[in-house]
Amino acid sequence: MRSADNIATIAAKPEGDGDIAAAHRVLNYAGEAIRALNDSIDGAFTRAVEIVLAAKGRVIVSGMGKSGHIGRKIAATLASTGTPAHFLHPAEASHGDLGALVPGDVLLMISWRGETAELSDLVTYAKRFHIPLIGMAANPDSSLMQAADVKLLLPKSREACPMGLAPTTSTTLMLVLGDALAVALMERRGFSADQYRELHPGGSLGRALIRVSDLMHTGDEIPLAAETDLMQQVLIVMAARRFGCVGITNEQGGLIGIITDGDLSRHMSRDLLDKTAGQVMTRTPKIATPNQLAAEALAFMNDNKITRLFVLDPQDRGGRPAGILHIHDCLRAGIA
Repeated sequence: MRSADNIATIAAKPEGDGDIAAAHRVLNYAGEAIRALNDSIDGAFTRAVEIVLAAKGRVIVSGMGKSGHIGRKIAATLASTGTPAHFLHPAEASHGDLGALVPGDVLLMISWRGETAELSDLVTYAKRFHIPLIGMAANPDSSLMQAADVKLLLPKSREACPMGLAPTTSTTLMLVLGDALAVALMERRGFSADQYRELHPGGSLGRALIRVSDLMHTGDEIPLAAETDLMQQVLIVMAARRFGCVGITNEQGGLIGIITDGDLSRHMSRDLLDKTAGQVMTRTPKIATPNQLAAEALAFMNDNKITRLFVLDPQDRGGRPAGILHIHDCLRAGIA
């Protein structure tokens, strides 16, 4: 077992400097290449966006080797941001999976040099059935780019591998350009946070986009009483609804106050039951809105040391309660 002194000695060896130099080289090469890509973006990118937007089918992404791995990620990003997409392995396509590509689709093919042999059957098939082909490669004279209807040209750059062979900088460029395409399509489609949540119902992404309207209690579940009601009636409502509070409304049904356990303690006396709700309530209660993120409402409750919020729709000028949200509703939904 190595002692702490031995570990410190190993960490201080000159080899560590080489590791850091390698990391800097990878990052510097990637940064230079991305800047070159940024400078080279032109009308071809817009044409690619427009072809995808006009398509009635999906974006079929294909690539071989490391380009294929990047293609899978691009397809996943497109699909999760409002552009139906699917990855098709070029070798599998040549053995029956070409049926996954149909008229109405758009084919996005990725290859650094643009001469990957396994892509040829897909290119031929796309041309035969008049399927738009978007090519992404670094060689404008390659077979892929010559066949492409839209050419997304990647700037020639140095691989960070010491031998200049392993795809490093090149795959970074492909990934970045794929992300740029997905984001541009999101903006052109007007893809909203609600749509994003519908495609990400599980995990932290889905929970982060849950709104108050998704969790609030509505209708007869809302504990309400009129300001003229006697406290004996208010206590019955409070006990029946089990929120530990009652919202107090005016003649028009607008929320004007709230009665909580704390209000009961402050007004505890022999004549409490003979008082009206308006005499006991706390005015201008803290509220939430239906479109507010539930995480924001939870933070507001924590900051104010309260456990429930009445929900008012800003469109309702009368201020009538649309619902009530309890802190436990947020916790049960996994919002923290």
